[in-house]
Amino acid sequence: MDAPTRPIFLFADSQLLFWSGDGELFLNRARALLTADEPKAAYVGASNGDRPEFYQLFQSAMEGIGIGDCRMIPSEPSAEDLEYFDAADLVLLAGGDVERGWRAFERNGLKDRVIERYYQGALLIGISAGAVQLGLQGLRGDADTAEYFETFKLIPLVIDVHEEPEWTRLEGTMPEIGELAQGIGIPSGAGAVVHPDMTVEPVRRSLVELSLRGGEVHRSVILPPDSRAQPPGSGAAVTKS
Repeated sequence: MDAPTRPIFLFADSQLLFWSGDGELFLNRARALLTADEPKAAYVGASNGDRPEFYQLFQSAMEGIGIGDCRMIPSEPSAEDLEYFDAADLVLLAGGDVERGWRAFERNGLKDRVIERYYQGALLIGISAGAVQLGLQGLRGDADTAEYFETFKLIPLVIDVHEEPEWTRLEGTMPEIGELAQGIGIPSGAGAVVHPDMTVEPVRRSLVELSLRGGEVHRSVILPPDSRAQPPGSGAAVTKS
């Protein structure tokens, strides 16, 4: 039986793993959502080629919120790795190359397992490429030569990260998806919490929201609850046609 789904945490980079807001680690919000006394935390590093130094950052971040049971799930996982993953309470998809990671997930079976863990109640965190993968699609190439491929689609938005202030790649994506397409850009050092009802909560800095209506791309800003937060690099809320 599926468990209640939890918010999905999207980070532009690793800064929010260690960021303190109002004197408390932001990551404690994620820890508070885990009901297990000794939760398991799985790190999926396929997008960066399973580089050990990034897994060590993950371990340090988990230690900061009292989680000691961690495991790297490599690009070629063993049966024991997959068994651990299938029991993980928290799953982090690491940054790196979006397509590299996605192709690894297709080969090793994590493409389906990530979705299963989400609907079974696991908490998902995506960093950089991992954040993009949790949305509607990834892309290869730059804005002029981009080719698109479907990703997990757990969030019905196209996600892009740390491309402020222009967000050219994200803007170019909108017509490819079609009318009523929507996307969000997460600037460096910032994040978003996507709640089960799909409302988007900015973290630390404002987000850029793009939408396609009537064949035109419109751009606006989603402000965090804290009005003192830094802007996303574009300076002000605007609508662009």
